[in-house]
Amino acid sequence: MYIAVCDDQMTELDMLKELLDRWQSERQTSLRFKTFHSAAHLLDAAVKEKFNLYLLDVMMPGMDGMAAAREIRSFDDTAEIVFLTSSSEFAYESYGVRALNYLLKPIREEMLFPILDRLLQKTLEPEDGLTLKSGSTLIRILFSQLAYVEVNGKHLYFNLTDGSVLEVSGTLKEYAPLLLERAEFMQVHRSYIVNMYQAETLSPTGIRTFSGKNLPVSRRLYPQLQKDYMKLLFSEREN
Repeated sequence: MYIAVCDDQMTELDMLKELLDRWQSERQTSLRFKTFHSAAHLLDAAVKEKFNLYLLDVMMPGMDGMAAAREIRSFDDTAEIVFLTSSSEFAYESYGVRALNYLLKPIREEMLFPILDRLLQKTLEPEDGLTLKSGSTLIRILFSQLAYVEVNGKHLYFNLTDGSVLEVSGTLKEYAPLLLERAEFMQVHRSYIVNMYQAETLSPTGIRTFSGKNLPVSRRLYPQLQKDYMKLLFSEREN
């Protein structure tokens, strides 16, 4: 795992470095991490490097951790984000950037180590995916890479998180059962199935994804969709 740690207080950074060193020593596994004193310096590195986990202080001078997280989500939707703070007032706001957790300072071993354990296990497990057929070609895509599926006539458009689009012939009914059996995929409109982990905002007027796409939402489906989305976010925190 590769971890970015950002806190404007040197004592906090030293404490987190000590915890990370202790975790990898006890688990007998290797871990890489970098520390940053400001969100601006973190973002400069984040656009060039692939971090698996961001440990972000919420309250920092200049750009705060919440604003940094929103910026991170604009180019990285797979990394995990954990907020570190002395106040719980931003807890609800952290759902908007799909934060994995929200830890109250002082950060202790029993708070951080279970998170690192889960992420380590996740890296060892093969990711699930979907196989598409385009002519005589088979294409394998990971569920985590699929932002949404759009149907138009007899063509399906699989929009990926990197901005690319795969077009195949067929109907939504062919793929809907495979997608909708997973909690993160929801049918938001007769023509769209969306990976709700990719939703930055959800309102009766539509969904805005982290990649900046605006998708329609059925007024009939919205009440249940809102409940299912909140359930998804809360269940992710509990796992």
